[in-house]
Amino acid sequence: MSVLELSQVSRFYDGAAALDSVSLRAQDAGVLALLGPSGSGKSTLLRLIAGLEPLDAGEIRLGGEIVSSATRLLAPEQRRIGMVFQDHALFPHMSAGGNVAFGLNRLGRAARDAAARAWLDRVGLSARIDAYPHELSGGEAQRVALARTLATQPRIVLLDEPFSGLDQVLRAELREFTLTTLAETGTKAVFVTHDSSEALTVADLLAILKNGRLLQAAVPREAYDRPASAAAAAALGPVNTFAGRIEGGALATPFGAISAPGLAEGASASAVVRAEAITLRPGELAKLRSLRPHGPHDLAIIEAAGTVWQALIPPRSALGDRVDVTLQASGAFVFSD
Repeated sequence: MSVLELSQVSRFYDGAAALDSVSLRAQDAGVLALLGPSGSGKSTLLRLIAGLEPLDAGEIRLGGEIVSSATRLLAPEQRRIGMVFQDHALFPHMSAGGNVAFGLNRLGRAARDAAARAWLDRVGLSARIDAYPHELSGGEAQRVALARTLATQPRIVLLDEPFSGLDQVLRAELREFTLTTLAETGTKAVFVTHDSSEALTVADLLAILKNGRLLQAAVPREAYDRPASAAAAAALGPVNTFAGRIEGGALATPFGAISAPGLAEGASASAVVRAEAITLRPGELAKLRSLRPHGPHDLAIIEAAGTVWQALIPPRSALGDRVDVTLQASGAFVFSD
């Protein structure tokens, strides 16, 4: 049985669709990642799952139970859902221990305090049990928020860009810690992010949203290697595009032809090439306009026949002013217009 299932879910604001007929099933996924830019509908979808607002069409099921439909809205507190926000949303007047114990009212005082201490110990913060939120670092506050959420034993946890306010190193550390904790406790999660690298890292199932529509839902490797559309490919990293027509079973670009099996001869189409799927070597085909460090790669800007593309290549490559170009088939796609 699916932990989470969405069927034709739609939500409108002033007649405009924030979500348009989105269907998803997270049956085996430990973490369902929702990826998309601002305005894509991912946070709206999170609120609908949590029961914080109604949907206008479709239905949402948790563990097989309909919790939202056009005629039903189960209250958030009845859904057994936990939430972790970007700003951690700790109660400022409560200590770390008090925050974790807050949702454990079904327990007696002694059992509640013992459970709070045990969960803070699990996230490595037992020594901070008496600290108040303003005394905690950003990373510590998020770990307290995670402990508070998991202590209630939710059937699913919703994480709304929980690490976006942290520096890159702490963000990576806390992300890995959270994934490990979720796995150890067997807790399913929905993770919202606008960062493609983060989505690929955390997801067991990746859902790509744009303008309220679901572009693709797949395991990360499939989503990256076999994008369903040009927009889905672009959502997962830098790409180059070129519009043309199919001739001889391929689309010709200034940097080389890309095979297009199954597309009709003469049909208009668009090529999408990932920046890291371009190999450069000294030659004559294209002009190398610039070359600069870009983390573990060098970013090369190349031009041919008035078309400018970017390539991510091995650092410190020995190249002249002009280069030949090879497009790797694994990162080059053609989609009909």
